[in-house]
Amino acid sequence: MITLYPFRMRPIFRNYPGGGRRLGSVLGKPIGEGPHFAESWEIVDHGDAQSVVANGALAGKTLSQVVAEHGEQLLGIRHAQAAFPLLYKFLDAQRTLSVQVHPHDDMAAQLTPPDMGKTEAWYVLAAEPDSLVYAGLKPGTDRDTLARAIAQGVCEDYLHAIPVTAGDCVFLPAGTVHAIGGGLLVAEIQQASDTTFRLYDWNFIGADGQPRELHVEQGLAATDFTTGPVALQTPVPTDRSHVVRLVDCDKFVWDRWTFDKPVELQTGGGCHIISVLAGELSVEGDPAAQSAGLGQTWLIPASVEAVTLTPRGPVVMLDAYLPD
Repeated sequence: MITLYPFRMRPIFRNYPGGGRRLGSVLGKPIGEGPHFAESWEIVDHGDAQSVVANGALAGKTLSQVVAEHGEQLLGIRHAQAAFPLLYKFLDAQRTLSVQVHPHDDMAAQLTPPDMGKTEAWYVLAAEPDSLVYAGLKPGTDRDTLARAIAQGVCEDYLHAIPVTAGDCVFLPAGTVHAIGGGLLVAEIQQASDTTFRLYDWNFIGADGQPRELHVEQGLAATDFTTGPVALQTPVPTDRSHVVRLVDCDKFVWDRWTFDKPVELQTGGGCHIISVLAGELSVEGDPAAQSAGLGQTWLIPASVEAVTLTPRGPVVMLDAYLPD
């Protein structure tokens, strides 16, 4: 029987209008040729979208296979799941991306095929001057108002815009209308869902001379009109001086670690997704046996229990895991 260990996975790239080249130039991803690399899926187990283990005894295995064959070691006390429940990615938005909304679990389960809902959070890695995110609706915006604005091509008049800089975090429960503004490089943690309803696309016309498909009725049905504007997350201190909490919800917890000396990560009975934002880090038990920097991501199985993280100089990293 294989004993699980901290492992990295091969990224999956998604190309669509609005993406750029920063997944390669900034994060060092092997994106190849082309102008529109919009997303790098680092950890994913969703249908045909499957991360593949890069090193060690599990090399070549998909995340779905690891869950099926080693679910208890990987997920620990939360192992009774058919698929890995979280998806971690990077996004490069060279222009403002479409206005979207995602369904909650109950609505997503009624789709064909069924899916999970999609609660998500963003962490801004880099931002050009005057960059914005759109998160939530302006006060008083109801379904009829939003539907009319979409039909008239003025949806942006009712979106809540937030200026952002590197280090900002935005939490988006399912049902929240949102869009990533141009000039942003973002890390995202979310439920392992790929269900998106596109409400508005800024009147964008594609290379084929046609606008992209919208999903207005489904999107309006999925929208929670009671939430209103979304505020940036305020980092909350924890009982560990090097860790602050960015998001704590029923789908995931997301922490930011800042340290310059070796520290121990205790898995607490569940798996962790850790990702480097600054500096270089080596992870005890990683078969690659070398430090890695910005944009590198590891999956730490629950069975590891505790792992030493050794920085080369100051390190900032994100740590995502399932709640108790």
